[in-house]
This record gives sequence, C-alpha cells and structure tokens, in this order.
Amino acid sequence: MVANPQNPFHILLVEDEPVIRELVRSMLSDGAVEVVCASNGVEGLKLAKGRPFHLILMDVVLPQLDGISVCRMLKSDPLTSKVPVYMLTAKSKKADMESATLAGADGYIQKPFKGAELMALVERLRQAT
Repeated sequence: MVANPQNPFHILLVEDEPVIRELVRSMLSDGAVEVVCASNGVEGLKLAKGRPFHLILMDVVLPQLDGISVCRMLKSDPLTSKVPVYMLTAKSKKADMESATLAGADGYIQKPFKGAELMALVERLRQAT
C-alpha cells in the first residue's frame, strides 16, 4: 500500500482474541492504514461512534455485546450507517451469514482467512475513498 501519512485509512478492528487482533493489526498497519482495536462489543461500539472510520472489521462472537448487535446499531445510526462493516469470524453456517447480512454487514470473511485476501479488501476500499 502506498503510504499517505496526511490521509490515512482508518480501520476499527473489534476482535476478542488477542493473537488474531495483533496479527490483523500488524498485517494492515502501515503509513497508509491506521488500525484501532477493541476487544469487546461495547468498546467497539463506543470507539465507532467516537471518531470516523473508513472500515470496521468485527468478529461475530464478542464479549459483552455480540458483533451482530453492534453491526445493527451502527447501521441504524446516521453517523455510522455508511461505514462498511465486514464480519471477520469463524462462524460459517448459512444462517450466520444471513444474520450478518440482515444486520447490515457489507461482507463476511471466514476464519481462517488468507492475509492477502484481507489486504486486498482493505486496498480496494482504501482506493475507493
């Protein structure tokens, strides 16, 4: 990714697993991308409403408030409704994907995921901004 420190692409990552959180943060963070992390749904919702993000990556299974509920709240709020939300989760049943879509999720990335796949998504969205 081409670095642009004056206009970084801001990502909120809401993931309760510390290893995955750090892996994704380190994979995506560079001069062109800033990743802010939350470890539970309540913290993620607060961060999402507290500052602008270009993308939210969120697990479905989260402590305190699940990702589907957080997504639904974000998509119903005019301040955050236009921010793309991609569910990053191990849940792979069709019903899980449908629940995420009905909550307003823009995409669904299954764990384990390929780093190149995630980086390509971020680059495509970053180029569109």
